Amino acid sequence: MRLLYSALLYLATPLVYLRLLWKSRQLPEYRGRIGERFGFVAPQPQGVAVWVHAVSVGEALAALPLIEALLKQHGNGQVWVTTTTPTGSARIHAALGSRVHHSYAPYDLPDVIARFLKRVQPRQVIVMETELWPNQFGCLARRGIPLTIANARLSPSSFRGYSRVPRFARRTLANCTAIAAQSAADAERFLALGAEPARVSVMGNLKFDLELPHAQIAEGRALRAQFSSERPVWIAASTHEDEEEAAIDAHHALLEVFPDALLILVPRHPQRFDAVWRLVGDSGLVGERRSRALALAKSGHPQSLSSTQIFLGDSMGELFVYLAASDLAFVGGSFVDVGGHNVLEPAALGLPVLFGPQMYNFALARETLLACGAALEVADAPALTSELAVLLGEAGRRAAMGAAGAAAVAGSRGALQRLLVILDAQQR
Repeated sequence: MRLLYSALLYLATPLVYLRLLWKSRQLPEYRGRIGERFGFVAPQPQGVAVWVHAVSVGEALAALPLIEALLKQHGNGQVWVTTTTPTGSARIHAALGSRVHHSYAPYDLPDVIARFLKRVQPRQVIVMETELWPNQFGCLARRGIPLTIANARLSPSSFRGYSRVPRFARRTLANCTAIAAQSAADAERFLALGAEPARVSVMGNLKFDLELPHAQIAEGRALRAQFSSERPVWIAASTHEDEEEAAIDAHHALLEVFPDALLILVPRHPQRFDAVWRLVGDSGLVGERRSRALALAKSGHPQSLSSTQIFLGDSMGELFVYLAASDLAFVGGSFVDVGGHNVLEPAALGLPVLFGPQMYNFALARETLLACGAALEVADAPALTSELAVLLGEAGRRAAMGAAGAAAVAGSRGALQRLLVILDAQQR
């Protein structure tokens, strides 16, 4: 089966290359460093202690506390981090700089994986969340390199997909040294696919162990003062196509109740910033974008934001700036079939959280916040408008929800330490 899988991947390689070029129309970074995706990275004669793979922004953010702990343990330059997307790459560079080695992840082709491992020589490998790569996993096992799936999750839909090739899935998982699952439900799905029980444990979610970026929070408070601290402000964070329209529609209706309300709109993907800005222009509301406001301020001509009705957060790595300037948060990826995004970030900051019904990638976080009364699930844009109107008018309820969320996040920490124990045992 793996031979067929590899053969199909080799046949698809030209299409994969064309897909990169297609994606680069909106995000030119996809055209760069293509050699890294085929294992052509800088050789490390002495090897590195750990290779950590995090697909994109969400996994990279979840991995940051882990990577910091690994750097503390092994030293700068001893951790190699791979991502798949340019946005994930940018987040790693911004957060860790030259303290880690970084490249795009190698494609799951036998010769590519062999080339990458020969050059990097990791002594341990950590794959974040749901990345199951048969050739990579098999090659690591043959070389005796310990492999851990950390923060492991397996959604019901992914489970059904892997269940169609049970022998293939079982053999792939047999190459894992440890599977540290986010929840008992995730662990059960891995076991049902054939993972060895002795290698599966419930670790919890690393995203509960996030560290609040105090510098960004201070900057967000300053931004809020520019808006006017008396105005009701809500954020639609990590939004996708169609969700921006829903947020703008909700804001239009909200303005009938709170004429001075402000929406901070933060799209998930930077290649969509300009398209979303056009939506803001078409809305007829007064808009401003972060990049322009910063440029004017740097030129010595700061612009008043007190009349702005929609503020576009068109910057990367500044989510906590926008969250800290808000009274409550709607988290995107949940009105569309994406599976949701990280609701723990606004909750950790003490904000009430709203999200749509599509939260299957964050099921544990969803359940945790709903159970303690820190969050509300809304079905659509009209329901979002209704809840916004209620919550923005009840400061006491917002405070209670925010405190419950912050306490729930703080009380659920500990996954990082449990994971480090698992990783330390592999080094003995």
